[in-house]
Amino acid sequence: MRYLALVRYVGTNFFGFQVQPNRRTVQGELNRATEALFGVPCFITGCSRTDSGVHAEQFCLLIEPKDEEKAAPVPPVNLARAIAVYMPPDLALYAAIEAPEGFHPRHHVKEKEYRYDIWNGATANPFYADRAWHYPRYLDDTAIADINRAAAHLVGRHDFHAFMAKGSQIKDTTRTVFSCYCKREGEFVRMYIRGDGFLYNMVRIIMGTLIDVSQKRILPENIPDILRGAQRVDAGMTAPACGLFLAKVVYPDGLCDELYR
Repeated sequence: MRYLALVRYVGTNFFGFQVQPNRRTVQGELNRATEALFGVPCFITGCSRTDSGVHAEQFCLLIEPKDEEKAAPVPPVNLARAIAVYMPPDLALYAAIEAPEGFHPRHHVKEKEYRYDIWNGATANPFYADRAWHYPRYLDDTAIADINRAAAHLVGRHDFHAFMAKGSQIKDTTRTVFSCYCKREGEFVRMYIRGDGFLYNMVRIIMGTLIDVSQKRILPENIPDILRGAQRVDAGMTAPACGLFLAKVVYPDGLCDELYR
């Protein structure tokens, strides 16, 4: 049986999702836990490759025992409870169904939603030390309005080369952003962004650029020129990884809807 599962994790102590030699990763922990549960090694395929320090609330993955005949039989409805004993405290599998034939969690993604959290209090909050960027300079209503004017220019299908980390080998840098905006929620300022895919560090560079807009180092009306110029140097700083969350992954035909409930 192939399982379509959802996991959530705090990325602080992970070197991203994908297995790396001598590094603690989400995929590595899942390899260990699933082998302990099923009694055989499993193929683990994720919907994305989150970076070191990035978190996930709804991360979709495919679990497939390599030898199904020898694998312990675990109904999908019981998978979350059965595997919990083998999971570390910063990683949890919380829902699963039987995966449709031919399903691939990365290739079939329709859209992804990310959230970036800024703790905008005057002093740091230790409860969010690794889960939000502490930015103490107050972002008032005018700053938030400027941020959203700039963010509106990012919506649509564009070449986002200027918002990709240097050194990335990706050749096709065109992506579609469906929505992008910031709002204040108490002491938090949060950016929400949805798109059909994202380049390496793209969301963090967008967040850093929007902060530069809030401080008038970049003007909202400069964003179209930055997109057209396709030069990383023209965009803003890269925001820290600690504030970034993969919030949701959407598939065609509402495939994961029953898992998200």
